[in-house]
Amino acid sequence: MVVGVGGGIAAYKSCAIIRSFTEDGHHVRVIPTESALEFVGRATFEALSGNPVHTGVFTDVPQVPHVRLGQEADLVVIAPATADLMARAAGGRADDLLTATLLTARCPVVFAPAMHTEMWEHPATVANVATLRDRGAVVIKPASGRLTGKDTGAGRLPEPEEIVGLASLLLERAEALPQDLVGRRIVVSAGGTREPLDPVRFLGNRSSGKQGYAIARLAAQRGAQVTLVAGYTSGLDAPAAVDVVDVKTAEDMRVAVAKHASACDAVIMAAAVADFRPTTVVASKIKKGADEPNSIGLTRNADILAGLVQSRTSGEIDASTVIVGFAAETGDADGDVLSYAREKLRRKGCDLLVVNAVGEGKAFEVDHNDGWLLGADGSESALEHGSKALMASRVLDSLAPRLAEAR
Repeated sequence: MVVGVGGGIAAYKSCAIIRSFTEDGHHVRVIPTESALEFVGRATFEALSGNPVHTGVFTDVPQVPHVRLGQEADLVVIAPATADLMARAAGGRADDLLTATLLTARCPVVFAPAMHTEMWEHPATVANVATLRDRGAVVIKPASGRLTGKDTGAGRLPEPEEIVGLASLLLERAEALPQDLVGRRIVVSAGGTREPLDPVRFLGNRSSGKQGYAIARLAAQRGAQVTLVAGYTSGLDAPAAVDVVDVKTAEDMRVAVAKHASACDAVIMAAAVADFRPTTVVASKIKKGADEPNSIGLTRNADILAGLVQSRTSGEIDASTVIVGFAAETGDADGDVLSYAREKLRRKGCDLLVVNAVGEGKAFEVDHNDGWLLGADGSESALEHGSKALMASRVLDSLAPRLAEAR
């Protein structure tokens, strides 16, 4: 694996990327530009990767590194990718070891841009990004936030964990990440809801939000404009290039999803929404003792997924909107996971249903997942065991052609 480092202030984040790849067992060669070494020293890159670091094509000439490194790489990740570096790559330049390596690489190549907003939005950069994508490279959408100095805006390097996750997905997926959602508006729900009982206690669930965040992240990187309606998660960072709406209760989520669904092409309900809430919310903490309740009354929450389908039928949202549901199921003496899932798909009326078998070490609070994808058209396919990013990519693989048909 090759990690290229461009000469920008965000170069310091490449250290975390290199460490993550090496800890995952990858053999990493770091190729910085000369300007990158103004921000992070050669010794740091060598210590983290365990390999020598060079910038020019005339070092170790007998090994022909400017050809060999690209030929042997399984993946090339450029982070940060500056405007200058992407311009040189788009122009086919080979004036240092990194750009020469890019010309010989036949593996997936990922650019993670980092620059000021004006540079990211300049027509020259826009054209260079389009050229690189047309050639099969993955150019990650940058995050928005604090830039150098007091400036804020689009152009911030995504967090190292996000870059590593997307790069790892390309290795796991073994195929390119298409730009097949450009121009699409997608709403994704994620995380769990909490239904208050008193100022201290609530009814909740074990959802980490990882699956919904993975879907939102990949949908944005495949070109969509994404709104993520997020309940409680396990401290996840907001995905780059995604608008996040934070909610707390099931009713909060219903209102937020309904608001944004009215002007979208697809809704993906990956959140674990509480089915019930306490009938009465007590203003002060319930104390132990004589006044403690013998039971807690529950009221059923609105079914957000079924409500979306009804809104589509009634015309409140566009008839072409594709609706995707999630079902966490267990089997019992009366049926298996799939039989319950098929019934849920019929009852809910959504277009696609992602089904997970839940239990100890499955679906909730883990980084890997598997399951099935059921379609209202009768289609059924297994989702192979893998990272939640891989499952997210397979869900989007099924969604994209349905959106194309609906257009």
